[in-house]
Amino acid sequence: MSIELFNQLEQKVTSAVEALELMRMEAEELREENARLKQEREEWERRLSSLLGKFEEVETTATS
Repeated sequence: MSIELFNQLEQKVTSAVEALELMRMEAEELREENARLKQEREEWERRLSSLLGKFEEVETTATS
């Protein structure tokens, strides 16, 4: 194998390793964002349930 081919291979391997590291970092950021969005959704669901409960109380009070 010539030194030129070895250098090209080394460069491609280095590029691939760098690309993988960037993808890992991006995946971690996406996992963190996903967790944040799940928490946000759960908070909205709690708030919505609370509002629906208040509407039910008002309906029950109004029909009594």
